[in-house]
Amino acid sequence: MAEAKWYVVHTYSGYENKVKANIEKSIQNLHLEDQILDVQVPMQNVMEVKNGQKKSVQKKLFPGYVLLHMIMNDETWYVVRNTRGVTGFVGPESKPVPLTEAEMAPLGISSEKVQIDYEIGDAVRVVSGAWEETVGIIRGINQAKQTVTIGVEMFGRETSVEISVLDIRKM
Repeated sequence: MAEAKWYVVHTYSGYENKVKANIEKSIQNLHLEDQILDVQVPMQNVMEVKNGQKKSVQKKLFPGYVLLHMIMNDETWYVVRNTRGVTGFVGPESKPVPLTEAEMAPLGISSEKVQIDYEIGDAVRVVSGAWEETVGIIRGINQAKQTVTIGVEMFGRETSVEISVLDIRKM
């Protein structure tokens, strides 16, 4: 089996997060979790001044591009290439060219794995991201993607949310 590498996909400007969500939905629907391991829209913190107030906001590092950590084969190429909002892979004649480790290093995205010391049923608190300060119970663990699925109370019922293991702490 081939080793997973990082590839860059060109998208319509402003569609980066939609493309990410669409690819993640396709991964789930087609059960490609073992072939497309991660989808990233690299962000950076920028200080902005509005109305005399300094504020830290997140901006896209590469507008119009999405990074994919995947094993390249005909099936994964087809799924990504035919995702709504994707215009093609970055490379000569739209042939995918993987990024080198030297190119990945400044992005702060590493392929090294963190040992997950959580178990299904553990109560956790989300410490960063959109779900910050949310408390939930771990319902599933994905070692390959370094994520956990937690059940959170929303609108009077439990909803599953996938969160990076770096964004949670045990209670």
